[in-house]
Amino acid sequence: MGLISNGTTIFDAGSMTAGLGGSMTFIKKLTASSSSTISFVNGSSDVVLDNTYKEYIFTFNNIHPQTNVKSLMVNFSDDTSSHSYDLTKTTSEFYAYHLESGSGSNLLYLTDTDLAQSTASQEIIREIGNGNDDSGSGYMHLFNPSDTTHVKHFMARTNVTQPSLTEDVYVAGYVNTTAAVTAVQFSMNSGNIDAGDICLYGIS
Repeated sequence: MGLISNGTTIFDAGSMTAGLGGSMTFIKKLTASSSSTISFVNGSSDVVLDNTYKEYIFTFNNIHPQTNVKSLMVNFSDDTSSHSYDLTKTTSEFYAYHLESGSGSNLLYLTDTDLAQSTASQEIIREIGNGNDDSGSGYMHLFNPSDTTHVKHFMARTNVTQPSLTEDVYVAGYVNTTAAVTAVQFSMNSGNIDAGDICLYGIS
């Protein structure tokens, strides 16, 4: 059966909808204003982060740091009340950069920001400049956080402006717990999140 024809296709029959027709549901938007942290906690302030969806997406829109050349970090919690954001993670990170002048570019793996069974926060937007026109944007997928059998996979792709260059950053890893992840927290590695917003969506 062809994908496109004058007769019946798998599109006409609805087969594609079953596999690829999922929807993206907006859950919550949090806006930074000199914020030390931004936290999405299941069951708090209309946040849903449970078995309602098997995939969640966080979007980052023009994240701007208070302090120059600082990174947006992420950590996770499996607590149900007081959240400690200290779950063990193993991750990898690489990025490509290009200077505005065109005089330099490279593709690099970052051994200084990957984690190997560490409870530290993971960098996801790398070294954002704090100039008026500098910011970082992108997204992070978190897969099946309420699963109590497997580890929790996540991956992010972001773009950042530093003074006079752009960086395209890739991060992936897993939270090494079989407990349900109940909260996700974002912060800068130093200073506050001066501005920008983070939105949470569920994928069905």
